[in-house]
Amino acid sequence: MALLAGAVAVLPACTSIRENRGYIVDSTLVNAIQPGLDNQRSVEATLGRPTFTSQYGDPIWYYVSSTTARKPFVRPQIEAHRVLAIRFDPTGNVLAADTTGIDQVVYLSPESDKTPTLGRERGFLEDLFGNIGVVGAPGAGGGAPRGPGG
Repeated sequence: MALLAGAVAVLPACTSIRENRGYIVDSTLVNAIQPGLDNQRSVEATLGRPTFTSQYGDPIWYYVSSTTARKPFVRPQIEAHRVLAIRFDPTGNVLAADTTGIDQVVYLSPESDKTPTLGRERGFLEDLFGNIGVVGAPGAGGGAPRGPGG
């Protein structure tokens, strides 16, 4: 009986914790955006400020939302991901409203813990002893500043 009571007490701790992140999608409001009829001002009044905007090319506003689930002491996993991209013409009128999902998400897996850089590799001893004789050498710029006439 005590084992059963312990299992029932631990069971709620194993359920997933769901979190909504970013823009909370309201399908009625998203469907209200009409290409050719709406402009930037009406889109902002309907959907609010975008998550971010394009910096180059045609003006595009992005509304990003994610739903994650995690179990206690485990890294969150994305359950749902949605990006609403609203494209505008140069005068600010809506051209199109496109929605993409989790199928467009790219998962990056780094190959190692080092970042490749230009230049040559230096060893530990070269780092340790590389500056011997350089400090205070003529042309090294490490000397004391000279005053007038000196």
